[in-house]
Amino acid sequence: MNIEKTNRMNALFEFYSTLLTEKQMNYIELYYADDFSLTEISEEYNVSRQAVYDNIKRTEKILENYERKLHMYSDFIVRKDLIKEMQEHVNDKYPEDQELQQMLAAIQEIED
Repeated sequence: MNIEKTNRMNALFEFYSTLLTEKQMNYIELYYADDFSLTEISEEYNVSRQAVYDNIKRTEKILENYERKLHMYSDFIVRKDLIKEMQEHVNDKYPEDQELQQMLAAIQEIED
């Protein structure tokens, strides 16, 4: 399995899982997070391997569609990068400014 795709699906799942049906959540979590095979999932839910495959592929498209419309994951990545850049700048230019350090720490805590 492609590690980049696995990481992306796990990230999208974290942001959008509550918008999925219970079955979609279960299949995606087992497949991507728990590394179950299609056969293992099909045996667990007593359905065909093809049914599991179809559900996962459909759910992947749904997750990508949510991201295309809502941008929650991509916005998170941009914010994370900006915060890191701000922290580096503050550490270099204003290391003694405790108030600024605290504000950045508070922003970071919200993001995590």
